[in-house]
Amino acid sequence: MESSIVTTLLLPVALGIVMLGLGLSLTVADFARVVRYPKAVLVGLFAQTIVLVAGAYVIARLFALSPELAVGLMLLAASPGGATANIYSHLAHGDVALNITLTAVNSLLALVTLPLIVDAALAHFLGQDQYVPPPTRKVIEVAAIIVLPVLIGMALRAGLPKVAAALEKPIRLFAVLVLVAVIGAAIVAEWERLPGFIAAVGAACLAFNLLSMAVGYGLPRLLDLPRGQAIAISMEIGIHNGTLAIFIALTVLQNATMSVPAAVYSIIMFVTAGAFTLWLNRRR
Repeated sequence: MESSIVTTLLLPVALGIVMLGLGLSLTVADFARVVRYPKAVLVGLFAQTIVLVAGAYVIARLFALSPELAVGLMLLAASPGGATANIYSHLAHGDVALNITLTAVNSLLALVTLPLIVDAALAHFLGQDQYVPPPTRKVIEVAAIIVLPVLIGMALRAGLPKVAAALEKPIRLFAVLVLVAVIGAAIVAEWERLPGFIAAVGAACLAFNLLSMAVGYGLPRLLDLPRGQAIAISMEIGIHNGTLAIFIALTVLQNATMSVPAAVYSIIMFVTAGAFTLWLNRRR
């Protein structure tokens, strides 16, 4: 996805507002609960860093992706959850505190795991040794967009609970509008190249997305974690930070082909996560 004023300015601002709204619904006790019962965090990290990376490798082999596209898929698998995962979890009545915790921890962990996974993928699929630096700048951006607005929202709830309660529904509506805008912008930005992208890697990206969300929801339920935590983990590992993967492919690896899986996945994941959210809310 090419950079524009929408993706570089308007979208981060909109996401910051949404995260402020999510903070209005959270308290310190929500995060304290996550710390006291870390099983959900460990399950989410295991699924993200081990299961999904292995799954991406198997899918790249099964769909016989070209070496560059296979590296791109592995790069996507190594990328942490995006900010929109928190929004979907909120709309699906997941444990948003767990989502924010996982986003923060996964983003920090990616400073170590992402270079290792991408270096291994380059060596395996292309026979190349290339140093991939830690995405420190992007981690700082994640903190600015997610953590700070949430803290401000929590402070408002603690100090002005009536204002926080009044803003909760409008912010939820605004979150839906932001997601619609994100999907529309992603499709418009890649409209001309989309058919070729989908033909090259669409089926593999869809398979990886469905695997991610199924593992994210099914594994916690098998381990007797609450439904809200399963929803949070599913959204966290099903909605990857495609922007980070595209950024690394284009600027660090300097290979446009490696950015294709992230571009296609970024469109697919919004649609499937939306359908999953509707299904969860109907069951609820």
